[in-house]
Amino acid sequence: MLSLIICQQARLSRDRRFDGLFYLGVNSTGIYCRPICPARLPAESQVSYYPTAASAAAAGFRPCLRCRPDSAPGSPAWLGSETSLRRALQLIAQGALIHDNQAQLASRLGISERYLRKLFQKHLGVSPLQYALYQQVLVAKYLLHQTDLSITAIAFQAGFHSIRRFNAAFLQQLQLSPSQIRRRRPLGASSMLTLELAYRPPLNWPLLIAFWQQRSLEGMEWVQTAAERPSYGRTFCWPLLTLDPATARSGWFEVTPLPDSCSLQLKLYWPYPDGLSQVLAQIRRLLDLDADLLTIEQHLTPLFGNQLTSGIRIPGLWSGWEAAVRAVLGQQASVAGARSQLNRLLTALGSPLPDTAHKLKLFPTPQQVLASDLQMLKVPQARRDTLHALAAAVLAQPEADPTQWLPIKGIGPWTVAYSKMRGLADPDIWLAGDLGVQKALQLQSPDFAPAQLAPWRSYATLQLWFSLPQKAVAKAKAAKQQAVSEPTEATTTTAECRS
Repeated sequence: MLSLIICQQARLSRDRRFDGLFYLGVNSTGIYCRPICPARLPAESQVSYYPTAASAAAAGFRPCLRCRPDSAPGSPAWLGSETSLRRALQLIAQGALIHDNQAQLASRLGISERYLRKLFQKHLGVSPLQYALYQQVLVAKYLLHQTDLSITAIAFQAGFHSIRRFNAAFLQQLQLSPSQIRRRRPLGASSMLTLELAYRPPLNWPLLIAFWQQRSLEGMEWVQTAAERPSYGRTFCWPLLTLDPATARSGWFEVTPLPDSCSLQLKLYWPYPDGLSQVLAQIRRLLDLDADLLTIEQHLTPLFGNQLTSGIRIPGLWSGWEAAVRAVLGQQASVAGARSQLNRLLTALGSPLPDTAHKLKLFPTPQQVLASDLQMLKVPQARRDTLHALAAAVLAQPEADPTQWLPIKGIGPWTVAYSKMRGLADPDIWLAGDLGVQKALQLQSPDFAPAQLAPWRSYATLQLWFSLPQKAVAKAKAAKQQAVSEPTEATTTTAECRS
């Protein structure tokens, strides 16, 4: 909880930087508000301060109808029109305005082009095209600092279609030329790049490495734990889903934490003249490097208390399609069992990564799954039919939300939620039906409702997942001790999480 003086000053000034960091209850009305509430300011003698909306509600206050403090910061209800804005920023990071125009972006968002421009002007003060251009320039500046690529190669990797346009945009946005930014002589284009990916701490890298190691697929992913700095690597294909195999591009990356630095070292194999900025954005999403964990953990700490494990991020997958296949083959199976089935699928259908000396493979595409009878999988025929139906649905609508897969027989809320959390990095997924979550809740017996965890329920789910092995071991030891003192009541506890 912030100090009383800070809360008072933030409330009186309606400082938006403190929105969501504390809440105030008005004793005379019985209502609790956010510090930016537009209602008339109450007297200080009538105000009480609380660290969370849940604590204000527990004190007997009801939520204000004007500022809606019951909608946690970051949720769609709290953001309102900013939900469309955030979706637009995500698509722009994926290159939506490099290959398409502004009207096509608005169509993908389901809004008019005029409203799209209005959103950007209101929240960012620039047009969508101006924002996208500035992001391209920043990517180019990053590559000028971090790589030995030639300036010409960097221009195309950043999404520019001509050197003249690149130089003009760079000079207009930064008041510097590309050659002034670069302080070393470029050595020319290279298929292998070494970059730094910065993040805001904390980052619990050992936990993420352990999670990936249990689920890594042979030939597609690798985890190095013997080294002083454990690393994670995998192959990938870009675009995420393509209907034309001739346009598909593939590569691999490996990330390792840098000592005494809030950065990861990225080794990236990308032998193509463009598309690097979109690939980097996707890698950051997979590693969840842009999450503000200080804010997230501040929201979860009052609910988890000293049981909260700091630095847990969403261990992502490359695409929603990959996450969905893993979820389907992980239904009613242990982690090891699901991994065995996925390795069979990868061995039979995975395409070899071209132009590499390593025997690396790419995750099977929907086309490959649909064309196969999937007899290599040791699962019921109904599970194979589900994968076929899923592949057909993804090919028909590559950009569809995973919730549209629910009519497929064999796909339920758990599969969709898992796909959104790990495949799309959705921060607000609560896997209530997950076996691991249910076991962890039984062991922990938390005093909170899932709605109180919004909009960070994905991180709460991961907290429960990562807490399960330690809790299960502790409970097993307690049961063993009880069995020694009371031999007639021996108990066995297992901790197997299918997720």
